[in-house]
Amino acid sequence: MRIVFAGTPEPAVPSLRALVDAGHEVPLVITRPDAQIGRRRVVTPSPVATAADTLGLSAHRTARLDDVALEAVRAAHPDLGVIVAYGGLVREPLLSTPRHGWINLHFSALPRWRGAAPVQHAIIAGDPEVGVDVFQLTAGLDEGDIFGEVRFPRPIEATAGELLATLADAGAELLTTVVGQIADGTARSRPQAGDPSYAPKLSIEDGRVDWQQSREQIMSRILGVTPEPGAFATAQDARLKILAAVPATSEAPRLRPGLVAAHAKQVIVGTGSDPIALLRVQPAGKPAMDARDWWRGARLSELQFDTDAQMTGDVGATA
Repeated sequence: MRIVFAGTPEPAVPSLRALVDAGHEVPLVITRPDAQIGRRRVVTPSPVATAADTLGLSAHRTARLDDVALEAVRAAHPDLGVIVAYGGLVREPLLSTPRHGWINLHFSALPRWRGAAPVQHAIIAGDPEVGVDVFQLTAGLDEGDIFGEVRFPRPIEATAGELLATLADAGAELLTTVVGQIADGTARSRPQAGDPSYAPKLSIEDGRVDWQQSREQIMSRILGVTPEPGAFATAQDARLKILAAVPATSEAPRLRPGLVAAHAKQVIVGTGSDPIALLRVQPAGKPAMDARDWWRGARLSELQFDTDAQMTGDVGATA
């Protein structure tokens, strides 16, 4: 089949590679423009643009699927459009330009978590099961009929980044199967069943830890916002990024919510239930470090993280 592929981040790359490896012709790849990345703001192509270049494919960079993108798609004469985390909406007349329309690979068990950040929301909510779906793209937000799905238990210690990588590989395999079925005329779809829930893009503030919550809720929050937008706590008008944490040992004492202390070679923090142990943190303006090194540098016997959601700032170790 002649396929137009639209995608941008790293989780879309396995799908592009899988379609090419399966022998499908990809005359056009659509991706977001090069962006400034990192502290030095280096202009960098998207992972999909880089993969397209490696595969010898033509990449059209655009921030939105406008008339210019429409003409590029029309010129490609596609049988099918495939979109995987492009970062923009497909509207008419582009939606009906390919002969079979567009299909979308979505990283959730639809209709749960329609929207831009399904994996993050699934982890934060503590969902026991996750999945990937391939569905027919329609004008509604992730509302189309489903061609194929994969479900499996959520790894309870996986961050959003780690889980998304797993789902990207599973999704690429599923996508290739569905595209093959569409090509040979055997594809079958069904309407989505059940009440939908929604997964809007997370803000920086979504990474703030509420220490009044239970340990399970806090761990889900930290895992769900890692690596982006990132978990953080504040104290004394200062901010500390929490890069990794685990439940504290069973011998660790219960502390009041947000209280930080050292216990048995761990840096522990009180929650609404049992404490967690910080593993890696990043004070503002400093590199990531072992939480124990940060605590030793802070030279404190204890520290109270803010539980007031209005506090902001940066936490650093004292010299």
